[in-house]
Amino acid sequence: MITGGPTAARWRKSSHSSGAQNRVEIVVLGDHAAVRDSKKPNHGPLVLAAECWAGFLAAVKAGHLNG
Repeated sequence: MITGGPTAARWRKSSHSSGAQNRVEIVVLGDHAAVRDSKKPNHGPLVLAAECWAGFLAAVKAGHLNG
């Protein structure tokens, strides 16, 4: 459970978000991470367990998700 919920958290934008078109925000709360589209914050975030988020980041950094 995310205490306080992601709406009460301090979101930060990805350093790789560019211009007004691609803005991803993340917040890490305890043992969860939440990701949302900054242009549509009311659509709700995608909430992931911390180990899932860590696995995703590792795959990105290793280049496994490059199309």
